[in-house]
Amino acid sequence: MSTNTLSRSLHDVGLAAWFGGTLANATALNPAAAEADSAQGTGAVANVGWDRWTPVNAAAIAAHLVGSIGMLASDAGRVSAQKGAGRTVVLKTGLTVAALGVTAYSRALGKRVSQQTAVPAESGTEPSAHTPSDVAAAQRQLKLLQWAVPALTGALVVLSAQAGEEQRPATLLEGVTAKFPGLA
Repeated sequence: MSTNTLSRSLHDVGLAAWFGGTLANATALNPAAAEADSAQGTGAVANVGWDRWTPVNAAAIAAHLVGSIGMLASDAGRVSAQKGAGRTVVLKTGLTVAALGVTAYSRALGKRVSQQTAVPAESGTEPSAHTPSDVAAAQRQLKLLQWAVPALTGALVVLSAQAGEEQRPATLLEGVTAKFPGLA
């Protein structure tokens, strides 16, 4: 496997897991936790599920970052020579930083929630009347943030498709000749 294939694979598989796992947890785990037989059970199911996902998510993010760095290293010449390619790299980097920030903040809130494994809750992101106030505040924030990570990583998937399109031979030639008009 070439370095570029390995880098692309790490980039894509890591991003797919980061996106898909957080989307699955937002659409399935958090609401499904409400099916537990008690409010404490609801909190326990959501907390255990998210705590189990955390190391997998960390590995996915690490794979994505390693792959991204490898791809950028192998594409550095093309990025500097092709009109528009640098803009795509800047956008992808900005979205990645935003997704990392939201993920880290969400995890910090999640740790606050899961400190009491069986904290009473209506769902993974809905406090009950008996939820401690600090946990309830974190859950209310997580209710919004659970959608931010899949939105940001989904946008990264789209930008990755755009970056792939920029590498088509016709697009590459067009981008280089646009940047260096004397080559046309």
